[in-house]
Amino acid sequence: MIGETPLSAGEVNGFYEKLKREAEAGGYHLNPDAEFARELASGLLTNEKRYGYQSCPCRLSSGEKQEDIDIICPCDYRDTDVSDYDTCYCGLYVSDAVVNGRKKAGAIPERRPPSSKRKKRVKGKKPTGNISSLSHPVWRCSVCGYLCARESPPEVCPICKAKKERFERFI
Repeated sequence: MIGETPLSAGEVNGFYEKLKREAEAGGYHLNPDAEFARELASGLLTNEKRYGYQSCPCRLSSGEKQEDIDIICPCDYRDTDVSDYDTCYCGLYVSDAVVNGRKKAGAIPERRPPSSKRKKRVKGKKPTGNISSLSHPVWRCSVCGYLCARESPPEVCPICKAKKERFERFI
């Protein structure tokens, strides 16, 4: 975009290394094509500067965080895409089979529903039903499914490293 400050190679490389460390620590793998993965890391950083959040560089962002919450990296579709197709939609995250050269990452179909069909998330909305014996609400990470019972969701998911806004009240 006009007026955007270009990213330095140091910014991109530092962010790529951070992504790689966090992915491996969480049991995930970045694409073994390091140059390709760095380009995606650059796209994430660009979108963070542009919108204030790291939306998937392979999808069109609206600029409205709540509207794009499902495509903030790691996106809600990553785990299912990697499981079904050995890569996420943009190709940043891949399966063990891709990392070990048994399979190649390729194009996959878009799993994200059109905006008219996406459910609107209401932060802190309680589900129907009566579970009065719990002392704390249960929060679910929309990316990996991690559950935790506490007053509020964690700042960062300990499993997939998604940020607090990616949690929804489960119970």
